[in-house]
Amino acid sequence: MRIGMIGLGRMGANMVRRLLKGGHGCVAYDRSAEAVKAVAAHGAQGAATPAELVRSLPAPRVVWIMVPAALVDSVIAELRPLLARGDVLIDGGNSYYHDDIRRATELGSAGIRYLDVGTSGGVLGFEQGYCLMIGGEAEAVALVEPALATLAPGGRLPAGATTADAGGRGSAASRAAAALGYLHCGPSGAGHFVKMVHNGIEYGLMAAYAEGLNVLAHADAGRTTATADAETAPLAEPRFYQYQLDLAAIAEVWRHGSIIASRLLDLTAAALEKDAQLGGFAGHVADSGEGRWTVQAAIEVGVPAQVLSAALYSRFESRGRAEFANRLLSAMRLGFGGHVERSP
Repeated sequence: MRIGMIGLGRMGANMVRRLLKGGHGCVAYDRSAEAVKAVAAHGAQGAATPAELVRSLPAPRVVWIMVPAALVDSVIAELRPLLARGDVLIDGGNSYYHDDIRRATELGSAGIRYLDVGTSGGVLGFEQGYCLMIGGEAEAVALVEPALATLAPGGRLPAGATTADAGGRGSAASRAAAALGYLHCGPSGAGHFVKMVHNGIEYGLMAAYAEGLNVLAHADAGRTTATADAETAPLAEPRFYQYQLDLAAIAEVWRHGSIIASRLLDLTAAALEKDAQLGGFAGHVADSGEGRWTVQAAIEVGVPAQVLSAALYSRFESRGRAEFANRLLSAMRLGFGGHVERSP
């Protein structure tokens, strides 16, 4: 099939390349002419404007947007007058699922079908494929399923793939599709809802690796003579903390046969192998919204999510958002006990 791609950043460009490799035609647009030129070198047709991209697609046209969530509405506003009844517009970024429900309704009034596709795979997706979590009408999903199947790790449609049945379920909603790396999760918003929780889980997993390895990094605390004063809790048994451990080697051995092996652990091991001190990082950890939305959803439906919440708050703290609270704690300790704050 022939598909338009708007947004040629780290993921969008590689998705175009994977689609081309799978035999699809791609028309590509980005505000950066250099980004367009780069994918054109791989066989995509470059477009100078969104209007040119739309004109270059056969009806019903399929346009995939890969831009930051904050820019999606402005891109849709530019595309809407260019699209016609029956066309399909896909948001493959990390939009809030509430926005997907609104957009599907607004676009649906003009007969434009909207799909929200949570896309996981990052910079490794070109070679390994993308995990795709899809929300929207079954008929629209069936129309674009050949492209979805190519982008997914399996790289193909399920055996005996069919269009939507009388119950509205197509092959993309099947376990067979899920086993290939893509799944029609439900109506509008469902794809990004599932991806939202996926990213919340990601926060928790990342925090667990980081905290565990941090314990190992300080397993030599007993080798340092601690200050003996009223402001410092003493290490009761320094002899138990004499280990100078090779964290890169530990992360590597965990990758082989361990129950905690994962792609995140692979990335962790590679980072530690490159620089065991991680000197190129300041430790200011961003959050792009999905973790917050996951915790908010958990609160609204009354589901406990302690690990995901703690991981999110840890990211806030890493960016200095606890600095005032910590200064206030020091002020209170000075006030009630004369405790003078010590330098770390």
